[in-house]
Amino acid sequence: MVVPLELTGLTRVFATPTGPFVAVKDVNARIEAGTFVAILGHSGCGKSTVLSIVAGLDQATFGGVVIDGTEVTGPGPERAIVFQSPCLLPWMSVLDNVAVAATQGVTRTSKKEARELARFYLDIVGISDCESQLPGELSLGTQQCVSLARALVVEPRFLLLDEPFSMLDSLTRFELQDLLLRVWESSGKTVVMVTHDIDEALYLADRLVLMTDGPEATVGDVYTVPFARPRSRATVLAHPRYHEARRHVIDFLEHHAHQSRRPSALDEVLARRVG
Repeated sequence: MVVPLELTGLTRVFATPTGPFVAVKDVNARIEAGTFVAILGHSGCGKSTVLSIVAGLDQATFGGVVIDGTEVTGPGPERAIVFQSPCLLPWMSVLDNVAVAATQGVTRTSKKEARELARFYLDIVGISDCESQLPGELSLGTQQCVSLARALVVEPRFLLLDEPFSMLDSLTRFELQDLLLRVWESSGKTVVMVTHDIDEALYLADRLVLMTDGPEATVGDVYTVPFARPRSRATVLAHPRYHEARRHVIDFLEHHAHQSRRPSALDEVLARRVG
């Protein structure tokens, strides 16, 4: 059986003035269709590097990403990414920012169809009344809603999220987490989200891919979140296994994330290729 999204031996080495820097090494993960996976770890553990390679914005030095049995070699319309910063075109209205992305989707659309599709997704994320405004006139939270609508309008199979709520205040972050959960539950898309927020990961995800610290970061643990769906924040917080789940992640980040890996065959290859 072909897994829709698979990371196989993913390793990324960067050239630096002081020599090769191995950011992530031998990362392996299998992501089933329709699941919500959170990649969690300390700052600098290579989470965003992994996501960039999945998105096709960067390439692995060794190993790589496979979608439906085919290796990823660059960006594709079946994947859409939302970054930490909204990255909107400041001279375009909200509607045009989303509509321009619609023309890059799997199916080609006319300008009229693109604007209709853009309005549909702006309504889904609850900001249809802002369509004529410029990004600079909006709050950061609303701008990130535009970014989410722009990603959704491409109608991708895989939604990739790189700490999309980390720059927001707590209240806005909670609101957008709830919005994201509703969108995911209604769309059935496969979501891969990078975060360093334990509570956010436990609330949103089905599985947590826990990364060891860098350099040479790798997958240290894969944790299945024990909370049934559909979820609400109140039911998750009141769940009898909530504190156990949170403690498991904290224990990993405090202790196991710092443990060194045993040498593997890949270490010998790296020593020959980048040494």
